[in-house]
Amino acid sequence: MAASWALWLAVQAPPPAKPVEPVTGILEAFGTHSIVALAEGDHGNEQDHAFRLSLIRDSRFPTLVNDVVVEFGSARYQEVMDRFVRGDAVPDETLRQVWQNTTQPTTVWDLPIYEEFFRAVRAVNASLSRDRQIRVLLGDPPIDWDAVHTRDDLGRQQADMARDRYPADLSRREVVARNRRALVIYGDEHLQRRDRMINFEPSDPTARLLLMRLESEPAVSVFSIWTTAGTDLSALQEDVSSWPTPSLTIVHGTRLGAADATAYAPGEAPRFANGPGGPDFSSPLPRERWRALRMEDQFDAVLYLGPRSAMTMSRVPPSLCRDSAYMNMRVQRLTIAGLTRQIEQLKRYCGQ
Repeated sequence: MAASWALWLAVQAPPPAKPVEPVTGILEAFGTHSIVALAEGDHGNEQDHAFRLSLIRDSRFPTLVNDVVVEFGSARYQEVMDRFVRGDAVPDETLRQVWQNTTQPTTVWDLPIYEEFFRAVRAVNASLSRDRQIRVLLGDPPIDWDAVHTRDDLGRQQADMARDRYPADLSRREVVARNRRALVIYGDEHLQRRDRMINFEPSDPTARLLLMRLESEPAVSVFSIWTTAGTDLSALQEDVSSWPTPSLTIVHGTRLGAADATAYAPGEAPRFANGPGGPDFSSPLPRERWRALRMEDQFDAVLYLGPRSAMTMSRVPPSLCRDSAYMNMRVQRLTIAGLTRQIEQLKRYCGQ
């Protein structure tokens, strides 16, 4: 009887996921998809950043990809970025407005890896003819901080410029409508097919997240990649710990694809019921009502960067701590947003 049960399990269980060379795997996805969406993993992760650089620096990349849509730049400065990546002279104090003046009041995009990404695209473009150069599309809505003086001002601007609607519309207009191909680099929560916050319940695809909005258009074909910046995949498939780093794996029909998507983002972030008027934030759902969702129904592939013990994070440069104008700007915006804890953390980090 035991032998029969073991045989049944062997037949019924999905096969293990297999790793492939990640740059080649992603570039091959552009053969069948106009958009490849690459989740960033933990914002500031240096291993993820190093992989992104290796991807755009591959000689095949500009032959297959026209645009890169990024979360870490304000669309208010698109003309500045266009000039910069094509090789024009742009003063540093002008360029840094791209990442310092986004909708986010925190230091999240001030980490040096994001500026380095823009400079890497510029360097790649320097060796290309103008018609083959990579364009960087800034996906963060064009907030005007000069018009933000109170928390209500901030709330009104953020409500008017939904952070998922704007890059979706941008991608349709600048990529899909022009028959181009784009790599989209965004936080993983934006690239979900089912929103974990509303308990993986079905929702109007035009109402919420970036990838949902993109795939609501029949003409848009998206290949989505979850980036593991330390999730213990060996708990889901033991041999993952022996994979080369980085590795890419297609999850459909595999052991990793059959796993609950929640296992890829462990934690106790609250979930809420979704109603006709949207999520009911007044009462979190109890844990026993949380739904499960197969990972293969959430993402197409997983980028494995290694175990959490190998992950390192970029940090705010000490030069910014010594820049009084920068510090005053950040503290003012954090104050408006009511983020007192982040103010304390920034000052402590900067020794103030």
